Amino acid sequence: MKKTITKVIKVNEDTKKLMSEFYQDMKRTKTPPYAIFQADTGDTIVTLYESGKAMFQGISADIEAKMWTDILKDKETIKYFQDNDNPRSLQIEEANTLPINISSIGSDEVGTGDYYGPIVVTASYVDKENIPFLTELKVKDSKKISDEQILKIVPKIIKKIPYKSVILTNKEYNEKYSHNMNMNKIKAILHNKVLAEIAKEHHPEYIVVDQFEPEKSYYRHLQEYPNPVKGITFITKAEDKCFSVAVSSLISRYIFIKEMNKLGNRYDIFLPKGANYYVEDVGIKLVQKYGQDILKNIAKLNFSNTERILKEIQK
Repeated sequence: MKKTITKVIKVNEDTKKLMSEFYQDMKRTKTPPYAIFQADTGDTIVTLYESGKAMFQGISADIEAKMWTDILKDKETIKYFQDNDNPRSLQIEEANTLPINISSIGSDEVGTGDYYGPIVVTASYVDKENIPFLTELKVKDSKKISDEQILKIVPKIIKKIPYKSVILTNKEYNEKYSHNMNMNKIKAILHNKVLAEIAKEHHPEYIVVDQFEPEKSYYRHLQEYPNPVKGITFITKAEDKCFSVAVSSLISRYIFIKEMNKLGNRYDIFLPKGANYYVEDVGIKLVQKYGQDILKNIAKLNFSNTERILKEIQK
């Protein structure tokens, strides 16, 4: 297990508001005394106190804290946050101005919030001529379509829409994850990989990424990689606004479902999605049957679920 780091920074009122909105989807139900919120990013627990103290605890706490210290130093970033409705979007072009009838390459990932199963990132090229075909299939965000529907429509999509996917297994994820390689850096590297591959073959009007962190941080993760894909339009909830991102979301989910079924069949157990307490019940059964090392192959060890599973086993 990697060492847990604790970082504390002081933020101003504007940044407090930005942080509260940025971590909206990751907030925990219970909040510590005198805290505005507590959020779980998967690898870091973020606690923002009324006093303006922000505490980051986890394997990548220093990386998460640095993102906010950089934002505090960057007045243009703060101003853009304040002037736009969507705090996660740092793209100058506002998300709702993206034209619908365009040829685009878009990427999206699945599995980053799931304790079990791989991370799958896909980039797709959608020519404007294929938009009627996708509209007829009622293509939209994979989170809004059942697994059964995805298994039916994605085989039709992949026959017609060019795409590139990469699968990062749990074993590979646990080997890569470290002090200098947090979840967002892994995602940035994988997005860049599939975008670069498909951009060699197709030349769209737009390249769109479903944004998971500020643009500057995204490119900082790719500093050691030659010629990262540039000219990207970063949009939150892009799967609702861009067909190529929606297609990538569906294909990634399709691959993820298949991989989860393979893992479940291999160990003769149903593996639940997400990172709730139900995954821990399954984890306890798996460790009891196969030993602690089983988690290295099927789970993301840095998730807090691992600690609770192992504590339960030791009782």
